[in-house]
Amino acid sequence: MKATLVLEDGTVFRGISMGAEGERIGEVVFNTAITGYQEILTDPSYRGQIVTMTYPHIGNTGINFEDNESALPYLAGFVVKEYCPKPSNWRTRQPLGEFLKKHDIPGIHGIDTRKLTRNLRETGAKRGIISTIDHDKHSLLKKVKDYPDISGFDLVKEVTCSEPYDWDEGTWRWNNPSPKSEGRFRVAAYDCGIKENILRLLADAGAIIRVFPATATAEEILSYNPDGVFLSNGPGDPEAVPYVIESVRNLIGKKPIFGICLGHQVLGLALGGRTYKLTFGHHGANHPVRRLDTRKVEITSQNHNFAVDPESVRSECEITHINLNDNTVEGMIHRKYPVFSIQYHPEASPGPHDSRYHFERFRHLIEDQ
Repeated sequence: MKATLVLEDGTVFRGISMGAEGERIGEVVFNTAITGYQEILTDPSYRGQIVTMTYPHIGNTGINFEDNESALPYLAGFVVKEYCPKPSNWRTRQPLGEFLKKHDIPGIHGIDTRKLTRNLRETGAKRGIISTIDHDKHSLLKKVKDYPDISGFDLVKEVTCSEPYDWDEGTWRWNNPSPKSEGRFRVAAYDCGIKENILRLLADAGAIIRVFPATATAEEILSYNPDGVFLSNGPGDPEAVPYVIESVRNLIGKKPIFGICLGHQVLGLALGGRTYKLTFGHHGANHPVRRLDTRKVEITSQNHNFAVDPESVRSECEITHINLNDNTVEGMIHRKYPVFSIQYHPEASPGPHDSRYHFERFRHLIEDQ
């Protein structure tokens, strides 16, 4: 079946469908990871986005039941150079294409992803549409231009849980696929689109975890009497979730806080800082980040479109990590309170694992309190 991808600048890519029939509009971004496409597909932070993989051959390991980062895939569409319809892996349960069809996600392959990536890298992420039913450029272009920009959208409400729930499962291991944590401290985790491997690593560090909807107030969090508060990753513009920002503002100074990705941005806004949108975002598993106190470079997994303005938070926070590609802020720690955050993903699965020490850092921060 034919499939067509049209960008808002009028660029057209014609290829072959590998997912659901129909059409879907989203913000087109590119991801530079070589492995881990299943984790990318099920990362709630990709809500509303069409993801292009720069690695040319995708689908060779299929889909299994253990590596999902959430119960459902949330992205709008998937783009690859060459799709492998016959995976070969001992844990495979279904091909990638069947997974996309099951969850009503259109995909396209057989296009020049290098040309697409250069477009996004040089002129920025932009809206696009994947269609298997309409292949007229002018018709598709009109649909794209009529679609609102992702900035200002509250996408968190589309991925957060509806009720609090408890989590005690540790990191998946071959001979013990669902180890239970023997918790030593209580953590209240905001679910703005939380990845399950974050919860697993918090459990590995000794946390008894209760996950709360993003709409939970500071009073609701404090009524659980946690030893620490975790602010999760999530999709979209951090300024579009003022209810989370207000809750975090009321928790600062009352409990130790650790934020990742959107949680990092929300913390910056709660401290009176500013955020801004990056040209094409950071998406991939190979971004170099320097830890400023040790000068050590970590190779990190990243997935975000917005960043914290360092000057806007400098009076409240010390910058601890920077991105070596563009010098954007990748980490900060409060000058007075037990509060820190990072922009990248230390829970990265399948990797890299350079930054997993942050979960132990959170545990030590709680123990010190």
